[in-house]
Amino acid sequence: MAPTTELLAQNLRQATSRLSLWLDDLVPAGDSPRPATPQQMSGLLSELMQAGEWLRGLPRQKDPLLDQELGRYRQAVERLRDGLPLLRDVLVEERARLEGERARVRSAAEWARRSRQTL
Repeated sequence: MAPTTELLAQNLRQATSRLSLWLDDLVPAGDSPRPATPQQMSGLLSELMQAGEWLRGLPRQKDPLLDQELGRYRQAVERLRDGLPLLRDVLVEERARLEGERARVRSAAEWARRSRQTL
């Protein structure tokens, strides 16, 4: 049985709310983006996939409440689209930082290994 337009509107409202929370955490207004954790990316992707399922089942008849929720969801997805380049840049910077840390740890481990050999 297909969900009612009221249920679809409610589901989209909740999905938009959760998506906005994910985005507020990843790309805070007026602040620089934070590196996304695997859990955040998984939650974001899961939210988008679930909403995609609902959107594929949209009824053909128009409903003002559903149209309003679709507009809000669209704004959240557009916000995500606009924030993705920033998130990518932050992740590239974080990867470079981690690679630098890895190189420092390797260097320290090599120094410790050589120090033990000379003793």
